[in-house]
Amino acid sequence: MTSPRTLRLIFAGTPDVAVPSLRALHEAGHDIAAVVTRPDAPLGRKRVLTPSPVAQAAEELGLHVRKTARLDDAATSELTALGADLAVVVAYGGLVREPLLSAPAHGWINLHFSLLPRWRGAAPVQHALIAGDAEIGTAVFQLVKELDAGDVYAQETVALPSEATAGAALDILAQTGARQLVDVVAGIADGTAVAQPQTGEVTAAPKLSLADGLINWSEPAVRVFARYRGVTPEPGAHTTLDGARVKLLALAPAPEPVALAPGATAAVRGGVLVGTGTEPLLLTRVQPAGKGAMAAADWFRGLRDDVRFGA
Repeated sequence: MTSPRTLRLIFAGTPDVAVPSLRALHEAGHDIAAVVTRPDAPLGRKRVLTPSPVAQAAEELGLHVRKTARLDDAATSELTALGADLAVVVAYGGLVREPLLSAPAHGWINLHFSLLPRWRGAAPVQHALIAGDAEIGTAVFQLVKELDAGDVYAQETVALPSEATAGAALDILAQTGARQLVDVVAGIADGTAVAQPQTGEVTAAPKLSLADGLINWSEPAVRVFARYRGVTPEPGAHTTLDGARVKLLALAPAPEPVALAPGATAAVRGGVLVGTGTEPLLLTRVQPAGKGAMAAADWFRGLRDDVRFGA
């Protein structure tokens, strides 16, 4: 039997950001009856089938892994039979429907990377950065049928470096959120956890497409930089040059702004200045079409003198 502050859990997650939560719940002594994750996916240039980060972590911990793209009837029957007290979701990538939603004694809870009800959906951190939100954080809430709409057990605002990309922000939130999640599960175990209805304006954070990463150099620098942060590393910031796509791998505020038209460029020490609707930004790393990643300064030296992005 489990102790009063530990529970029999199902854990559902797939990417790297879910791994700290899985490890933290395991270290807290909870009985993780099954780990649900997406099937192996082809990765790299050779498209080698590779287990998800959560699957790899679960196998290292000696936990039972159930790989499925959908929580269908077969998965529902198998997971229901486990007699779990609680199920936990962290970026699994699939919907939980009835009757599975109500199968565990305490239902399902979700660690979400936003301050709900702002940014409900698949890409909350990305949308928060693109929008230039002053605050960002995590929430643990009760999973319900409506997307990210359940009562909230805990929310925490997290300070981020001013130039953090979505990838860096998620790395930070994955760690702070894991600690928050463990506290909520402990509260559910001992009966002290209380969930409150969400209040405030609801905003949506749908999955981003490649088109969301296209930079509009006519926008103010603050908006261009916000979009770069929000779409890095996925789906990736990019621009066009002579009709070809150029990936923008590292962009930052310019240390010494000069006057440049939107999309116009100028070589400087350490990179390439690119004009926006206001002050320019400093591009330091790129990946041109059909080539590998390289320093922007090295790439720029091989181009003509009148390079202008977005044309």
